[in-house]
Amino acid sequence: MRIANANLMKEINLNNVRQVMKRMETATKPQLAALTKLSVVTVNSLVKELSELGELFEDLVVPSNGGRPAQTYRFNYDFSLALVMYVTEKAGKVLISATVINLKDDILMKDEHIIPVFERDFCYTIIEHALNRYPSIKVIGIGIPGQAVNGEIKVSSLRELTGTRLIEEIESRFGLPILVENDVNAAISGYCMKHSEGEEQYLLGLYFPNGYPPGMGIYLHGSLLKGNQGMSGEVKFLPDMPEWSLEIPRDTFIAATCRILQTVNAVLAPDRIVIYQDRVEDAVWTSAWTAYQLQHPMPVYPEVILQHTFQEDFEHGLRRLTLKELEPQPV
Repeated sequence: MRIANANLMKEINLNNVRQVMKRMETATKPQLAALTKLSVVTVNSLVKELSELGELFEDLVVPSNGGRPAQTYRFNYDFSLALVMYVTEKAGKVLISATVINLKDDILMKDEHIIPVFERDFCYTIIEHALNRYPSIKVIGIGIPGQAVNGEIKVSSLRELTGTRLIEEIESRFGLPILVENDVNAAISGYCMKHSEGEEQYLLGLYFPNGYPPGMGIYLHGSLLKGNQGMSGEVKFLPDMPEWSLEIPRDTFIAATCRILQTVNAVLAPDRIVIYQDRVEDAVWTSAWTAYQLQHPMPVYPEVILQHTFQEDFEHGLRRLTLKELEPQPV
């Protein structure tokens, strides 16, 4: 029992040093001791182990206050890398994007491939190329326009993905942990991370892609709220919705969007609702929503924010969510 407790405490202390070094980038042992509240003796042992693993390396020797010069250590952001991929439709074809990032979210490689239809083997080739080029990849994050349940992609706007067990196949073939995330969930996460929304914030993200049904992401107190089998936010199943795959008149789109906002607001009462759409001019939408609120009382009136940065927020959120998988897990 004592050995188990000692190993547990050591792992906690190692993670503490890792987190501080990742945040600081460089530090001396005395600085680490002060920041982690650990003894210098303990820090000496931990720094030695992390250096031997390759997570830290020696940097500059700096003068101290009248004493012996101190060795500075630098965090190795390239010790663990992540491969972040997403699959989407673009101009009637399939776009597969693959990006390799380090622990600092620096982009080391980014490739985009446009193919007529989605092909598993081509996707595997992209992954193999990235792993051969960057052997330090330890996790793969995949963003999809749909939802995976127990390894199977249950719903997707890409017909070739629906019903496949692509995630399980990739995990089995390459032996790496896989994070799969819905595009709207990743986008609202990226928005909140970029705008430093705090733990107390409660936001909804609504995405209205052209030619496809809308989707919603729920970001509550710093985490995504996914519901049973990850199916929360499937607003396309609300009653009296238009046929989203067709060309929708402007007034029909505005009326449907207002009804969706009223419904989710009445049930969830968020602080803010972020809307991604480019079907209607911002001024026209804002005027219509203002008029709608005057005719339809609501329990609260959240701030509604119009954004035109879905792709940017989606990629940012997917990268950050994938990097979270590389953070030391609580022991």
